Amino acid sequence: MTARTLAEWLRWQESLSPHAVELGLERVGVVLGRLKLQAPAGRVVTVAGTNGKGTTVTLLQDMLLATGCRPGLYTSPHLLHYNERIRICGQPVSDAELVRAFERVEAVRGDVPLTYFEFGTLAAFSCFVQARCDSWILEVGLGGRLDAVNVLAADLALITTIALDHQDWLGETVEEIAAEKAGIMRPGRQAFYADQPVPAAIRNHAAEIGAPLAIPGSDFSYSLSISPPTTDTCDWSWQGRTRHIGGLKAPQFWSAAQYRNASLVLAALSVLEPASLDDVGVLNAVFARSRPDGRFQQLRRATHEWILDVAHNPQAAAVLRAQLETLPPAIDTTIVTTLLADKAVTPFVAALAPLATRWIVAGIDDPRASSRERICTGMAAAGIDAPEYAVTPEAAFALAEHLTPRNGRIVVCGSFRIVAPALQWLGLY
Repeated sequence: MTARTLAEWLRWQESLSPHAVELGLERVGVVLGRLKLQAPAGRVVTVAGTNGKGTTVTLLQDMLLATGCRPGLYTSPHLLHYNERIRICGQPVSDAELVRAFERVEAVRGDVPLTYFEFGTLAAFSCFVQARCDSWILEVGLGGRLDAVNVLAADLALITTIALDHQDWLGETVEEIAAEKAGIMRPGRQAFYADQPVPAAIRNHAAEIGAPLAIPGSDFSYSLSISPPTTDTCDWSWQGRTRHIGGLKAPQFWSAAQYRNASLVLAALSVLEPASLDDVGVLNAVFARSRPDGRFQQLRRATHEWILDVAHNPQAAAVLRAQLETLPPAIDTTIVTTLLADKAVTPFVAALAPLATRWIVAGIDDPRASSRERICTGMAAAGIDAPEYAVTPEAAFALAEHLTPRNGRIVVCGSFRIVAPALQWLGLY
């Protein structure tokens, strides 16, 4: 076979299966068996949930790194470079490493029509083996039960939260979606749910298969202290089944969602790597710096404050609003957004509308993008009658700088496909 570059491999993978998304474990399971990969015993962590997965897996990775472990992290989608999906000890794999992993998968694939995501998942596993990663952290791409990463049995199953999203694939109700995400749990292996209330589908599935389920309030919890207004951190503490950790520090912008994610990670570490909880100074250093790109990412460009966040469903928009409300009030706020066609426009916009002075809708070159008309109709239902429009993200960012007064705030949100070009336009990539 002629040698391929990484770009050529990715283009070829997109044509390998007739379906961009094809849930199921049979195909990926067949090829995994042929690869004969050995995951680290007792240290496969699978993370599902509607929102908070990226923040949770990054924080878990960084905590393990701080204690001398060699974690492998698999996430999706990526912002700008495919390599971001597969990280070894916190660093994206190189093009050469990815190509070698793709070659190993293709060498045993035979006639199995893997999807783009399935091919990448198997390549990630192969990279982890080659790098001798001692912990594998796997972010579910869609749902849980039939997602490709679920071909491996999770030693620890983490579910962040459940809300309506991807209904075409996962179900029309929170309980139906919860049932899909509960599928990452395994008999006799520890599972965690981070939010309240706990969906019945998660409780019931854990009981049916005999998976011990830890939930907030009963098995672990956090509490906040009143911090002096002059500090740039918040004091909090965490309580597990057998231990209490005080003296924890969190960035001021954390909302309830970030505390839930952090509390979940500490609960997981109490099982996976309990010694990592002994040094509060190390924990606080990780809390201060651990954040994936595009998650409430703040920066200053010339005379404007920019905040980038990949929030793309109503629950995530509510979290973004809560984080924005932790900041000093802005004199003026422009929100630049676009949403994909399967997203609920009206509740997303309604969650952020009280903070917005103006809206700019950006066009993007993506077959999954919502039309200008659909977004504007959804915005009108949320009380936004005349948003500005720009044909490209770059034009939208320039328009935002032009319309937003000096020292105003510009928020970019709604999709990875709008945050990624913002990172480039602002010179961060």
